[in-house]
Amino acid sequence: MKTKKESLMNKVLFLYFLLLPIAAFAQPLDSTKEAKEIEAVLMKQAAAWNKGDIAGYMEGYWNSDSLLFTSGGKTQRGWNATFEKYKASYNTNEKMGTLKFSQLEFNMLSETSVWVFGRWELVRENDRPEGLFTLVLRKFPDGWKVVHDHTSLKE
Repeated sequence: MKTKKESLMNKVLFLYFLLLPIAAFAQPLDSTKEAKEIEAVLMKQAAAWNKGDIAGYMEGYWNSDSLLFTSGGKTQRGWNATFEKYKASYNTNEKMGTLKFSQLEFNMLSETSVWVFGRWELVRENDRPEGLFTLVLRKFPDGWKVVHDHTSLKE
């Protein structure tokens, strides 16, 4: 028969081994600080977009041939290809409209990478296209940059 002390010790050990795997995957990050930094990147992008500044908008993206942008069943690889696609698709202020991001969710993957889910909306004179996006951002010496963008249009 177990004593109260042995029973308590077994419960403590059980909890220890139950919680150990969870603790092993926890990231020692100040997620509020990180989320604010990442949200600032997105808000800076929206501000540039709303001024008609596609080059400024693209500053939020990783300037690399490895940048991946997917939308409408098509994939763009590389910063330059993505920039050229934006310039061709949004060549007037009317087409650009006013960009809004909302319902942002941040999921820290590591100290230097985050997965962001959210909604986007363009407010234009004749329509209001909107949809969802999933971004992967990586922290570089010059700050957080989008390395993968998957954007969808609401049907």
